[in-house]
Amino acid sequence: MYRLLFTYSYEAKARKFLKKHPEAEKQYIKTLQLLELNPFHPSLRLHQFKTASFEGYSVSINLTWRIALEFLVTGEDILLVNIGDHQTIYGKK
Repeated sequence: MYRLLFTYSYEAKARKFLKKHPEAEKQYIKTLQLLELNPFHPSLRLHQFKTASFEGYSVSINLTWRIALEFLVTGEDILLVNIGDHQTIYGKK
C-alpha cells in the first residue's frame, strides 16, 4: 500500500477545487483511495509529463480533472502537488 503525502499548498488547492466543484468530491475521494491502493490501476490513467516548471505524473479524477503528483525516492510515498483541469496541470488546453 502506498502513502499519500499532502503539502499545505496542495491541501489549499484541493479545498479551493472542491469548493468550486462540489460535484467532484465523491470522484476525488475515490481517486485518492485507488491511488493509495494501486497507483498503476488503469482507471487512473497514470502518465508522466513535463512542463517548463514541473516534471512528474498525472492521474485522472475524470475526463476533465487531474491530480499532478510525484513519486518520492522510496517508491512507496506519493506526493500530491496540484489539482485541476488540463490547463491548470499541463499549462495548455
